[in-house]
Amino acid sequence: MIRFGKGPRYAALDAEVDARNAPASPPSGETGEAHATMSLALTAGAGDARAMARLLELVAPRINRVVCVVLGSGHPETDDVTQLALIGFTQALTAYRGDCQPAHYASRIAVRTAVHARRRFRAMRARFDDASEVEAINPTTPYDDAASEHRKGLLRELLAEIPDDQAEALALKVALGWSLEEIAEASGVPINTVRSRLRLAKEALRRKIEADPTMRDELEVRS
Repeated sequence: MIRFGKGPRYAALDAEVDARNAPASPPSGETGEAHATMSLALTAGAGDARAMARLLELVAPRINRVVCVVLGSGHPETDDVTQLALIGFTQALTAYRGDCQPAHYASRIAVRTAVHARRRFRAMRARFDDASEVEAINPTTPYDDAASEHRKGLLRELLAEIPDDQAEALALKVALGWSLEEIAEASGVPINTVRSRLRLAKEALRRKIEADPTMRDELEVRS
């Protein structure tokens, strides 16, 4: 290790170099299981195969749930998209610095992977002039449940149409129930930026619902 010299004059420089070269560690205040999971993610990101295997066991169920939420239950490509999200997560770990919980980090990657997959599926349907995907609704389902399912379908379609940052914020907030603070922390942006992204995404969703004749009355009742 390079040292600048001996004596107090160089102590500060040596200390600064040591601090910059030290491996990243979880921020202070993180304790218990959260601290252990962040440490595991940092170790995995540094190339430890055993840590990576253990981390994937922990985050795989969450990634699968997020993909199911974005694609819709029963989507035929759920397993493939989940695998793509897991691969994306492992590749992105080299950039992980412990700024948020690994589960949140994984959720963001899963959302983006699933949104991109929906765009790809939509483009393929348009190219081959296939019928668009329709969420199955049981005819005997009560009206409120059917309308709710239809809104979910519109939301999933919208995620494939709006910019990535808006789609990510909307999915994390509406589909996964994250707070503004959690989205800001995981995204690395100010809360006001999250608010702006959500506002734009919700405006786009409202326009889409208003353009759907079957949803106009429902929207007016709930506005």
